[in-house]
Amino acid sequence: MTENYKLIKSHILSRLRNGLSKELTYHTVNHTRDVLEQAERIAKAENITNEEDLFLLKVACLYHDSGFLYTYAGHEEESCNILKKDAEEFKLDREQVQTMCGLIMATKIPQNPQNKMEEIICDADLDYLGTTNFFAISDTLFLELKTRGLVNTKKDWDVIQVNFLKQHHYFTKTSQELREKQKLAHLGTVESMI
Repeated sequence: MTENYKLIKSHILSRLRNGLSKELTYHTVNHTRDVLEQAERIAKAENITNEEDLFLLKVACLYHDSGFLYTYAGHEEESCNILKKDAEEFKLDREQVQTMCGLIMATKIPQNPQNKMEEIICDADLDYLGTTNFFAISDTLFLELKTRGLVNTKKDWDVIQVNFLKQHHYFTKTSQELREKQKLAHLGTVESMI
């Protein structure tokens, strides 16, 4: 499993590095790496030790935004399609692919995880909301959305962020304890800028 994981990781990160549009300033290969890192950290803290579960979680993290290679809207579904196409090459069975597609689809906004593993990937995907890097990272998302004509001004973006931060909540105890307080502080700061 470890050897197969290394092959999968190398394959998909290479595809993302070489194939993602330069207009994607937030949904980059670095974002994918960060989600993977945060998911591993949260899974460990949440006592997820089953090797198969961790394998599925990590592969789902690697593929969760691969759909951006082909589309912006509905990229989660496209990510699942890419995973399904790669499944045979990496000897992933139907049940594994189904579980991983469930993990990928759980990251779709608004997030609606159905189990602990899906909660972990959701919290990993939006981990930055409660970190000290929040403003730097949110600026990359603003730039990406502005380039695509989905937001016009910084003020519009701040309003979107306030609404998003108010509606968002972390699902795992680990993320609630580690990130919620900082996230609420960011909310206060962004509100004061409007």
